[in-house]
Amino acid sequence: MGLKDEESSEEPKGQGTLSRKNSHSSLCPTDDDEEDEDKKLELGPMIALKEQLEKDKDDESLRRWKEQLLGSVDMEEVGETPDPVVKIMNLTIRSPDREDMVLTVPENGKPTSKGPWFTLKEGSKYTLVFTFRVTNNIVSGLRYSNTVWKTGIKVYSRKEMLGTFSPQAEPYNHVMFEESTPSGMLVRGSYSVKSKFVDDDNKCYLENNYTFDIRKNWL
Repeated sequence: MGLKDEESSEEPKGQGTLSRKNSHSSLCPTDDDEEDEDKKLELGPMIALKEQLEKDKDDESLRRWKEQLLGSVDMEEVGETPDPVVKIMNLTIRSPDREDMVLTVPENGKPTSKGPWFTLKEGSKYTLVFTFRVTNNIVSGLRYSNTVWKTGIKVYSRKEMLGTFSPQAEPYNHVMFEESTPSGMLVRGSYSVKSKFVDDDNKCYLENNYTFDIRKNWL
């Protein structure tokens, strides 16, 4: 969403350009999924994590090396199959201007509300926090992409690498960079969003489609 106050933008006032504070190289279009497919690395076959951990288990130095490489793995959350399971549970919106908004992410990625999923106040700062669980196997290179439209025109897009995560019972919380909404009459209104969570194999764990509003005040 990455909304920026129009007065600090180089664009003319009233354009409502959306951008991200503290922008990194993760800023890039998300409509180029086809290009991602072309650039996909040819990786070796995935192996069940339990099988990997049991290989050479009598070799103490190799076992310690694997533990260092894989990090803390909860064996209760490890399955017999090679595919990792990632479940995006909640989206929390934090702002110094109001209490945290905790939104449950539906498994099909489509909030049931007929109206906007949430509302942001113009000129406000906020941070997104994603809560998710990883089970069965390690997920490598989990990344988040986000594209925003207003009245059918794409106004913002970005990608961000979340990282590599081991299976564990406790959910992970990933805090995104702080962002801000622009101000002005022209930026108020409804926005539609398409976001995705994919890994290094371009496996999509969630495609989330929703709308949100920018208004003069928090609701």
